[in-house]
Amino acid sequence: MDIERMKIGLIHTTNQLRERTTYGDQELNMVDVRFEKISEKVKWSDLFPQWIDESLPWDSTDCPKIPMPNFDEYKDLDLVVANVPCGGGKHNKTFEDVLRLQVNLVVANLLVRSVRRKNGEVFVVFIGSCGPLWELFEKYWIYKPDLRRLQQKVLMPIGSCQLAPPYLKPDVSRASHKPKEAYVSVIHSSEDYVCGAITLAQSIIKSNTTKDLILLVDDFVSKKSLEDLKSAGWKIKHIQRIHSPYAQKGTYNEWNYSKLRIWQLVEYDKLIFIDSDFIILRNTDEFFAYPQLSASGNSRHVFNSGFMLIEPSTCMFETLMKQRHRVVSYNGGDQGFLNEMFMWWHRLPTKLNFLKDFIAILDGNRDIPADAYALHYLGLKPWMCYRDYDCNWDVLENQRFGSDSGHGLWWQIYDEMPAELRRHCELSPQMEANVRMYREMARNGTYPDGHWKIKITDSRSHFN
Repeated sequence: MDIERMKIGLIHTTNQLRERTTYGDQELNMVDVRFEKISEKVKWSDLFPQWIDESLPWDSTDCPKIPMPNFDEYKDLDLVVANVPCGGGKHNKTFEDVLRLQVNLVVANLLVRSVRRKNGEVFVVFIGSCGPLWELFEKYWIYKPDLRRLQQKVLMPIGSCQLAPPYLKPDVSRASHKPKEAYVSVIHSSEDYVCGAITLAQSIIKSNTTKDLILLVDDFVSKKSLEDLKSAGWKIKHIQRIHSPYAQKGTYNEWNYSKLRIWQLVEYDKLIFIDSDFIILRNTDEFFAYPQLSASGNSRHVFNSGFMLIEPSTCMFETLMKQRHRVVSYNGGDQGFLNEMFMWWHRLPTKLNFLKDFIAILDGNRDIPADAYALHYLGLKPWMCYRDYDCNWDVLENQRFGSDSGHGLWWQIYDEMPAELRRHCELSPQMEANVRMYREMARNGTYPDGHWKIKITDSRSHFN
């Protein structure tokens, strides 16, 4: 395309650039894209609150309004040039972070609308000292939009102040591209979660999924376990584990940056990652409609990385690897790191990642809601306990995770598995020694829940 025929839209640029009308001896058609600056009263915490009322319709909760241009005035742009303001940083959110998000969303919406008219021949160039919002544009300063991905992102709420909409608008560009999608989990450093991964796979299959099941494993998983994991439904891919730079040596999360390997599965358009201490209760295939990064909220303003939708990308994986030594994880593990990296995320309902955590319920009903899609087993895992009751009750600091109904749901999946798969869920002597120790402590403390009084009938016990 000839330079002289190009129409260039300028977003948040300086007067000097706006006044430039030539490039060499070519005339430039420069258009200032005008939009109202967002109110300085809007804070980042307004966009990403700690809690929202999910019982309300998805679009009835309050989200601040981010003004957009009148897009009809900019129908035929060939190039967009945007100057992105710098924010206050990951730990010091200021109004500049809100403005930075607005500028990026203006660019994204403008590109989506222009690409539809220009058959994909629209580019964006980012200028200034601060780059684009990587959750939208990765790290590309010169970018030709991937319409299929970008238009899903602009349909999302501006932050986690609203739930992701229940149904996204149809994407006509997908007619010639059938997306490849899969569920993925990771086992590394030991075989402690082989039983959990087998049970997770069986629960996903039971939900009548149409997606692939991918399991990433390292060299700590034995050949025999790999055979049974395959029989359970997983397609196995081998990885080298990744050390967590800010985890303490010997802790549970020392190697859980291995989860970052999921971004290397570029043969897939989208993945839903699920930790191996989950079971699926209802089909969740419909949630592949959402864009990266979509997840349920955790106990604070952050998302829980146990169930999340991501879009594989070599560029994104390399960026995560480069940043892992620079960006401090608030909990030493992958969840803290990913929340620092993906500040702009989309809120899925908590029933997609129902945390078995009843800290707000001291007594009374601890049943799992009937509409829950997936149950996340916090605390002591079911296969590491007696099947007779949830042994989290026997540990004072874990009683918040106690739920006999939730415990029973896991064992229902176990009972339906073939016998050769159930053997990976045997209670080892060391596991049982721990359970017996906790049970004795509960007996000596005469814990009022009384679970320590229950007679053990679990055939996995070594003392029956």
